[in-house]
Parts: sequence; C-alpha cells; structure tokens
Amino acid sequence: MSSTSSPEPKAPPGASRATARQPDLDSLYCLNADGSRNKIHTADVRGRYQVRKWLLWAVLIVIYLSMPWIEVDGRPAILIDIGNRHFYLFGHTFNAQDFWLAFFVLSGIGFTLIVVSALWGRIWCGYACPHTVFLEGVFRRIERLFEGSAQQRKRLDAGGMSAEKLLRRTGKYLTYAVIAFILSHTFLGYFMPAREVLAAITGRPSAHPTAFTFVLVFTVIIYANFAWFREQLCIVICPYGRLQSVLYDQDTVNVGYDKQRGEPRGRHTAEKRGDCIDCFRCVAVCPTAIDIRNGTQLECVGCSNCIDACDEVMDKLGQPRGLIRYDSLRVFEGGQRRFWRPRVFMYVVLFLIGVAVFAFAASRRSTFEANVVRLGLPYTLEGDTVTNSFFIHVVNKQPRTLTFTVEPAAGSDLEWTIALRSLEIASLADQRVPVFVKAKRAMMAGKPVARLVVSSPDERRELEVRMLGPELQ
Repeated sequence: MSSTSSPEPKAPPGASRATARQPDLDSLYCLNADGSRNKIHTADVRGRYQVRKWLLWAVLIVIYLSMPWIEVDGRPAILIDIGNRHFYLFGHTFNAQDFWLAFFVLSGIGFTLIVVSALWGRIWCGYACPHTVFLEGVFRRIERLFEGSAQQRKRLDAGGMSAEKLLRRTGKYLTYAVIAFILSHTFLGYFMPAREVLAAITGRPSAHPTAFTFVLVFTVIIYANFAWFREQLCIVICPYGRLQSVLYDQDTVNVGYDKQRGEPRGRHTAEKRGDCIDCFRCVAVCPTAIDIRNGTQLECVGCSNCIDACDEVMDKLGQPRGLIRYDSLRVFEGGQRRFWRPRVFMYVVLFLIGVAVFAFAASRRSTFEANVVRLGLPYTLEGDTVTNSFFIHVVNKQPRTLTFTVEPAAGSDLEWTIALRSLEIASLADQRVPVFVKAKRAMMAGKPVARLVVSSPDERRELEVRMLGPELQ
C-alpha cells in the first residue's frame, strides 16, 4: 500500500470475525450482511462535550423525577388528569373546554424542533431527548458498572455461560427492572397525583386496576427498550431523524468530518497523508456505530462522542483539534457559514405569527364557563303564560374556590325563577342551576330573548337564549 492510500476499513464494533465486513454508505454497522443484528458496545470517551452532556443530563433527570412531586399553589406543577378532564400547568388550571389550547402547545413544540434542527442539526437528540438521556446517562452506565469496558463486554458476550457471567448479567438486568419500575411510576405521576400513586403502590392491584395496568405495560416497554431495543428506536421507529433531509441545508451546523484536512488517511508515521490516521476511534464511541467520515447520516444523533474521541487522538499526535467538529457543510467545503438565510427569515415570521395568534387566543380564555341548556319540553303553556325551562351550567376554571352570582340582565320584563342566585364552586368543579322564565303568550310574537348575567369576582358573562312559544311554531 502506498503512503497516500488509506488502509482497509476495520470491522464495526460488536461484529465478530465471521461477520466482519467493510463499512459502506448503503448499510448499517449494527446489521450484518444477512440482516442479523450486531450488538453495539460503545467505548468510553472523555472530553469537553461529555462534561456538558453529563451536567445537562443530571439536571434533566432531576427535573423528570421530581416534577410530579412539585406543587404550585397546592396543585401539582404538571398533571394531565385524563379521567377527570382536568389539567394543571405551573399554577394554571385547565379543563376540557380548554383542550383547544393543546394545539398551540403541540405545534409550538414541533415548530421549535424544526427550527433547532434547521439551525443546529440533531442537538436535541444528542443532548435532551429522554431516550438518549436515560440510555446513555443511566442504563449504559449501569452496564459498564456490571460488565466493564467495551472490550470486556465483548469478551463476556463471546464467552460461554459461567458463574461470573450469570452473576453480572443477573445484577444488570435486575437493576434495569428496578429502574424501569421507578420510571414507569414517575411517568404515571404526570397523569395521576403523586400521593395517589404512592397509595396505589402500597395498595392492592385490584383497588387501582387502571394504574396497575399502566405501570405494568410501561415497565415492560421501558425495560425492553433500554435492555434490548436501544439504538433501534432512533434508527427504525423515531420519525424525527427521517425529517432531517428536508430540514438541513448547507448552513446547518452538525457533526461533520473535515475531509480537506483529514484525507488521504494513513498511519501517523506515513508521509503525504492527512490528519486522519484511520484509527476508527470515532466509530468505536458512536452509540449507533456509524462512521461519521462517510458524511451526514440518518443514524447520527449528534451526540458529539466522535468529536471528543477525535480531539483526544489529535492531542496525542500533537495536531490541532477539530478534525471532527460541529460545523456546516458549507464551511467543510471551504466556504463561510451564513446564519441569516431565507428559511431563517421565514421561521422568524412564522414564530411571530404563532405568538400573536396564541396571545390573542389566550386573552380570550375565560376564568369560568357558563352555558344555557334547555330542560325537557321546549315550553309549557298554562292559560296565557308560556314557561321555558333551562339550567345554567357553571364551571370554575380557576385554581381556587369562587363565588358566582346568577341574576337576570338589567331591564328584563320577563318573570324569572332562579333556584340559586349565589354559588360557591370549588376549583375545576361545576354546578347546574335550574332557571324558569315566564312570559305572556302575546309577547311571543316579538320573539323575546331571555338574558341573564353570571358573575365571578374576576369576570362577568352575559348569556342569552331565545324564548320558545306557540306563536313560534
């Protein structure tokens, strides 16, 4: 081999000698040629990005585990009570009538991910996705604790069953099961008050069948995902990675390899070579076992492992860092990255429109709901008196108990009978008040409208309903 040629690629991590193959752009390293799966044993890596990720992951894990226990004004900070159709969000209360606001929340999250991807690639996947946080920050740490480094884990896989292997695997999988159990209960705490979750844990399963089924199903899902499925969730199931091809452009910052500097590859003692010594360290530390030197790939989650690994090698060789780094394709090709470009302007305009629409919609949200519903027959006729029967349904949407008043609107010439004119309603509770309105039969020709006012200390609502009578048939 000449000094300017690159050596043959090595086998991907986790592949045995029998299944070793040369990596290419048309296949996944985690799959063998026959379609069977190679188990990926990610090597350890240290570096500046790892420190940042660990600090961020620690904060995110604490937030995720503690949020169901945090209360704001005596209510859970976040609770989606589907059974009672109540929702709490950092001191604000919502009910089923506010469900339309979920459109803004979900579309806002989706739009944010689109913008982040267009500007900085899959930084969400590598740093903040719950799957990455718990897989890399918890479960793979436990695997290393019980089974050692990547090489030790490979040898353990290749070896036959022994007392040591049985002990290590049993300890690892039991720990996985305990953590999956904790995570499923924590997840339940977002849909059921945390204190009720504790009561369900200590009580009989038959007393809380829905909660028990929920925890059982999600414990199995979480365990299977982190113990076996792992990177396949990102590669096979998650649709976010497949959106990258339409979200990226030449100015998107992503993890990339500087071919102009790194090629041609060769041993560090060879002459007329680039800075890449073809050590495959970047592949060994990749959680999806790809070779970043092949260019941007769907399987890359932007975790920066390969950056730290390559920087470590460059430091040992006395070469400048950045052979693999966060940068845009335009810069890797010798140009200069642009931040402001047509799509960014479009994102800014769409963002401002979305904020304006949401602000307007939120300003229209009332502190309570009040609706008129007819009772029984459209009307009754006694002599020359027409009676319409209704009930007023009042829902308190505030996080505190409120007193409401129900009164006829000023200037009404109808005869009113209101069962309760003062209502004390607890937070997110409701009450129905029967109302009877009487009018002379002769008034029906004018199509009279019954108007009444429902008031709270914060808001006043006027309701109206058209009277029905024989002359209107």
